[in-house]
Amino acid sequence: MSGKIFIALFSGINVGGNRIVRMAELRSFFEGLGFSDVSTYVQSGNAVFRADKGDAAALTKQIEAAFEEKWGFHSRIMVRDFEWFERLVRENPYPEAAADHTKLHAYALEREPTADEVARLAEKCTGPERFEVKGDVLYLSAPDGLGKSVFASLIPRTLKVPGTARNWRSVVALLEMARKSGSD
Repeated sequence: MSGKIFIALFSGINVGGNRIVRMAELRSFFEGLGFSDVSTYVQSGNAVFRADKGDAAALTKQIEAAFEEKWGFHSRIMVRDFEWFERLVRENPYPEAAADHTKLHAYALEREPTADEVARLAEKCTGPERFEVKGDVLYLSAPDGLGKSVFASLIPRTLKVPGTARNWRSVVALLEMARKSGSD
């Protein structure tokens, strides 16, 4: 089978009853753009798909523009390839936290943060959370869970690098889905 497997992570859809996009509609939308082997995971907007041409950056632009045209609002979308996801899981600096998916999160960032941006974020991290940035991924270990983490709510406006977070269960599930699509 030709083409390459990608994963698209949407941000700001189906959160708190706003900007509702049904996953069946999202699958049709991807198929309508000419992608194949499309599958979605949970309601927050995750799609695994196969594209015959284009890289992650080009696909991001294409999908964001088409999405806004169809649904009438902008959703920031991070498109990453299978190898990126494999590396994300392999390089997890907090393997001991991976067992409880509510306590480990990965943020796909639009770009690699600068040393200054990371340092500014580190100043705000007074515990119990820990974080590590590897390339364009921020790993967050939040022992009390993301919902109770004051630090987690500071990440977007302190780091100032757009990104979207997924809990570890979603990360692992998406990698599995991509692996299955790739082996067909």
